[in-house]
Amino acid sequence: MLTLVTGGARSGKSRHAESLVADASRVLYIATSQIFDPEMAARIAHHRASRPAHWRTEERWQQLAEIITPDNDSREAVLLECITTLTTNLLFAFGGESDPEQWDYAALETQVQQEIEALIAACAACPSPVVLVTNEVGMGIVPENRLARHFRDIAGRVNQRLAQAADHVWLVVSGIGVKIK
Repeated sequence: MLTLVTGGARSGKSRHAESLVADASRVLYIATSQIFDPEMAARIAHHRASRPAHWRTEERWQQLAEIITPDNDSREAVLLECITTLTTNLLFAFGGESDPEQWDYAALETQVQQEIEALIAACAACPSPVVLVTNEVGMGIVPENRLARHFRDIAGRVNQRLAQAADHVWLVVSGIGVKIK
């Protein structure tokens, strides 16, 4: 069973996603963030400290089909946080060292969507309940720079594809989860 939890920044989506796996005897938590600066290091340290000690944690954003597999224990829920960060990581990995102003965003989106399709297939084959957390990025103003506009569009289409594949979708606003699918 695949569940997608979406919402804005600081909407309570992480807490809501955690409540969805709270009854599982075990949880595999997949953290997709990378440390690039002291602020992110502090955020990651805070998240690590706040997770229950009995949760198993994998910190990765690629080759997810290696840990979301048909061999997973059905009693261990999988919680992946977050798709938006995963999308960012993929975009910059595929874009390489070149200037984002020069990127071929259509080609990059194709590569990102291939990774998302592989994730969806891995989730479908996994006997564990899987909960994916993502940010709803399309409810604000249109960003003024090219990279941000393309990122918003790609992340929005990634979210649409995941919502289509999901069995359940939750929108979290001000700490309140509303089931929309």
